[in-house]
Amino acid sequence: MKPIKLFSTLILIFMTVPVFSQNQTEVDRINTSAGDVEIFFIGHGSLMFRTGENVIHIDPVSSSGNYDNLPKADLILVSHEHYDHLDTELIKQLKKPSTLMFSNAASAEQVTWAQVMKPGDVKTAGGIKIEAVHAYNILHERSKGSPFHPRGNGIGFVLTIGDKRFYVAGDTENTPEMKALRDIDVAFLPMNLPYTMTPEMVADAALAFRPAILYPYHYGDTDTRKLIDLLKGSGIDVRIRNMK
Repeated sequence: MKPIKLFSTLILIFMTVPVFSQNQTEVDRINTSAGDVEIFFIGHGSLMFRTGENVIHIDPVSSSGNYDNLPKADLILVSHEHYDHLDTELIKQLKKPSTLMFSNAASAEQVTWAQVMKPGDVKTAGGIKIEAVHAYNILHERSKGSPFHPRGNGIGFVLTIGDKRFYVAGDTENTPEMKALRDIDVAFLPMNLPYTMTPEMVADAALAFRPAILYPYHYGDTDTRKLIDLLKGSGIDVRIRNMK
């Protein structure tokens, strides 16, 4: 497909408009058959989705950004228990009587009302389908035989909202399970060493499952320009937001 035609197609399909919220958090808006999904880029590994009347907080952590003007959660998703993904005090602030929380087992030990999800599990909340997928290291380790994120502990999430599928990977590398994903419209992939992926690993995964839009996140001081160069000409729309 020619670049101009591909660009026009993406505009028509996603109608994505970058805007800013009251607290200057970057926000993108993506069109789905169920209405617009607003994606709030809070920082590091913390995101918020707002679609219709549903507010979804993903790995909410107060040190990642400003939550002062953000709404409370209808749904909270927590990928794993590390301090930059699980903030129990903030979760208390974001919780309403009706709030649901889905997380890995270790996070649910600290937030006892959370419902545990493990890879392969599927849940539905507010008309949104949530699938848990594997998130783990295949290369980087704390010490020999001890990966930063062992297989079977943490999870990522695939959310189906209307006709679009959003993949929030959590802390992981380019695993076989990730590369086997299909029909992902928007992906959030972590990119920092030594805990997650290099730009080369992110590019390898993205070229395997080919999301239409790719947001690197959790990237620390990684040079995001390298990922852009690696995926140039691939047809994947790489978008950089302030997610250090």
